[in-house]
Amino acid sequence: MPPKHKTAQERQNLRTRILDAARELFVERGVDSCPMREIAKKIGYSATAIYLHFKDKQSLIRELCDTDFLNLAKELQDIGQIADPIEGLRLLGLGYVKFAVEHPNHYRLMFMTPQVSCDPDNSGIEAGNPEQDAYAQLRVMVAEAHAAGRFRADLDNPDLIAQTLWAGLHGVCALEIAKANDCWVSWCGFEKRVKLMQEALMRGLLREVV
Repeated sequence: MPPKHKTAQERQNLRTRILDAARELFVERGVDSCPMREIAKKIGYSATAIYLHFKDKQSLIRELCDTDFLNLAKELQDIGQIADPIEGLRLLGLGYVKFAVEHPNHYRLMFMTPQVSCDPDNSGIEAGNPEQDAYAQLRVMVAEAHAAGRFRADLDNPDLIAQTLWAGLHGVCALEIAKANDCWVSWCGFEKRVKLMQEALMRGLLREVV
């Protein structure tokens, strides 16, 4: 009896399972320590089946990068319509935090796994396009606030401001994901930590407290 051909939806579902398994294993073991056969084993398929969808591990990593970074940008996209750039920055930060805690494995691989390197020349993401690039969204809002004179007069580099805002919230997210269950720290509430970080950053960056 000839093998049953999978429908387009079944093929897509399998592709998604492969990506989910790879993401989890890459986070647990590191990219270099996880061969394709281990990804196949995790979902109960042969390595041959994996290679029908991805020609090699680098192409799988590239699709993981494209998928996850595009999803983050999509979740944040509507915030770009906020008229006040400072309020937009606050909401963009909260949207970023929400993505991190709702998708911890995605976040670990995207921002906490140094072995993953996404090749911009072969990516499906257009760098600098706010519809696809979450950093570009942040950069646009910071530039708008800077042009409106909202930041301190001595802060004249929008990239430095954007990267500082990103670093602050990334630190809160990374600690929550990596250390929230460690009993040696009496953690304050996560939302309180996020709020205080945003307030501290804005107090240090803005021309006046708002």
